Order: sequence, then structure tokens, then C-alpha cells
Amino acid sequence: MALNIFEHRGLPLDKQLLTWRDMVQVPISKLDDDAFTRVRVILMNGIELESIQFSRACTRMNKHLQLPLAQLRRIDPQQATLINGMIGADHSPLETTIAYEQVAIEVTAAVAQTEPDRYVAQIYRFGLLEDFDHMYRYSALLDRLEGKDSNNILQSYTDVLPGRPTIHEHRAPEDDLRECYNRNTALTLTKMHALTIMAGKQQTWNYYMNIGPLFSDPLARQLYAEIAHIEDQHVTQYQCIMDPGETWLEKCLLHKANEVYNYYGCVQQEKNPRVKAIWERFLEYELGQFRFVRDLFEYNENRDAQSVVPAVLPEPIAFESQRDFVRDVLRNEVNLRSKGTAFVDMSEESTASKVYRQRLNADGVPSEIVAFNYIWTPGGEINSLHRPMPVSHLKH
Repeated sequence: MALNIFEHRGLPLDKQLLTWRDMVQVPISKLDDDAFTRVRVILMNGIELESIQFSRACTRMNKHLQLPLAQLRRIDPQQATLINGMIGADHSPLETTIAYEQVAIEVTAAVAQTEPDRYVAQIYRFGLLEDFDHMYRYSALLDRLEGKDSNNILQSYTDVLPGRPTIHEHRAPEDDLRECYNRNTALTLTKMHALTIMAGKQQTWNYYMNIGPLFSDPLARQLYAEIAHIEDQHVTQYQCIMDPGETWLEKCLLHKANEVYNYYGCVQQEKNPRVKAIWERFLEYELGQFRFVRDLFEYNENRDAQSVVPAVLPEPIAFESQRDFVRDVLRNEVNLRSKGTAFVDMSEESTASKVYRQRLNADGVPSEIVAFNYIWTPGGEINSLHRPMPVSHLKH
């Protein structure tokens, strides 16, 4: 059932507060909780962090909004702290990386199938195949460094196979740009999708940039560097989808609507009662925050908030395995490349991207080295066969 965002007032902003004990709760279990509980945790942490980052940028550009935005940011980091802390210490940083890629694959695939704009849906399918390959490369690294099977994290929801090879994903900046939707004609679902996927990818870039240098293995450090650069390209293409003609407060209103939209989807689909209670609490928080921004928007811009956000939000994103869809996209679109804002066959790829990639890969390609001779097999952590050949040195 869809949610009427204007009917529910939520919890007033001045009553939204978490204590330190509220913010640090018992984390989810790596093995006992369903993998999609972790998918929701990672996604919603990204959604919260994007809200904070947007608010900071907006504050720098709008003096008259500094106080209300500071009031909103007082609670947003508390929510993000609780959610981020739900990934427990039983996850190694590399296992958490596998989980991040599962989020990228399953959420992007679900969005691509319901996106009403055909061009935007193509953008999601394009990025999906690159995330799919990242999963394969990190799975090889997990096997190599920790002797673990990535399926312990994936729980058989997501395949571990090569996608569009990471070596071919590096592009010249002009080939990462995309056409934007029209703020006046685009459907709300398109706007919710764009904010959701961009937030998730921005969080992934941040995570890889911070975690990569903590590894002692030089190949691991190089692989994180390589894939982090692709994640930055993904953030570029996804943020290009949004109409730059939206005002600051219009974008702020959409951010808060998007938080409501995604928390509502979490509440509808969460199986863990303890985690579901957190989603329900934060849904009430976000409804209150949306009302706060709605009043701010209508007072400052002298227009009805429903001219930007309709009363009834779209149906939420489905948190479920998208294996068949991903396989179909892999079969039909793995050879696509981008040229400017268009998608073309690999034979038509721009010279600029080829030259850029050649220079970047001149000293070797970590994603190719790590996956050399790697074939995912069930139970890989106890099966010594088919392990990737060890790499004794890297070319520097």
C-alpha cells in the first residue's frame, strides 16, 4: 500500500532525540539475519549520509536557511550513527564490501525494472553490469586474502560472475555525463530512484576510499583504488540525472520525501522485528522532518509543496533477488559503452575514453590480476581447488 505523505504528521522535530545508548544498539548477525536486512541497513545509511551532505552544501549557499538546516542536521547524524552501527564486528571490511556490492546490484536492478523513463532505466542497467563485475573481483580478493566464500554474505540471492570487465569501465569525464530529467514533467518515481541510487553509490565511494588504505596487501589496496574511481564515475552519472533547475529548497523537499519513501519500504518488508522497530521509529522521524521542510518550502517559495511532491508516494523498491533480470541484462548489454550521454556498442566507443584508459592501466590492472584463474565455486572457503594463483609481486 502506498503512503500518503501529507496525511501523516510524524514526530515533531523538537521531540526527535536519541541517547548514546539508543545510537549504539546490538548489531545484526552476519549469518543469522537475512541478507536483505543488511541490504536495507547499508542503503539507509547511505540515504542518511546523503541528506547530511546535501544539507551542508545547501547551508554554504543559503544564509537564511542555516538555522533550520542545522536543526535538521542535529538528528540526521544520530540516525546515521545508529544505522551504520548495525553492521557488526563479525563482518570483516572485505565482507562488508561484498555486502555493499550486493546492495548496488539488487537495488539498482529493482529500480531499473520499475523506472518509467526509458533513458534513465538504461542508465541503471548500464551501471548495474559494472557493479556486478565489482562483486566478482572482490569475491576473488575475499577468497585470496581470507579464504572465504562470498556466498556466506550473499546467501545465494546474488550471482558471482564477471560482468562488464572493470578494466573497460574507466572513461573520459565527458563520457560519464547523462541527460537530466525535466523537473516539471518527470514522475515522482524517477526522482525517488535518482536520489536513492546516487546516495547509495556516493556512500560506496566514501567507504572504499576510507577502507582501501587499511589493507596491508598491495593488490587489495590497488583494487580498492581502482573500483573507488569507478564508483566516483557512477556518482557523476547518477547525479547528472537530477534537474539542476530544481531550487535548493525543492531539492531539500525531495530529499526528505525520499527518506520517507525508503523508510516506508523498509518497514513494509523487514523480517527482523527488532530492526523493523527502528525503521518504524525513523519513518515517524522523517515524516516530521518532511513536514518541517514542507513548511519551510511553502513559506520561502510561496508555492504548494504538492507541486513538487504528490500526496501519495510511489510503491517502494522491492528488496528481493533480481537474479533473472541481471542475467538477462548481462546477456544482452555487456558490450554497451557510453559516448557522451549516449549508449553505444563497444565498437563505437570514444577515442577519449580509450586513451584515458590506456594511460590509467599502463602499469597493470588490479581487477584483472586479482581474478586471474578465479572461478567461484560453492563452499570455496573449505575447498582448496580452483583457488586463484597467488600474486607474489605487482608492477609499480
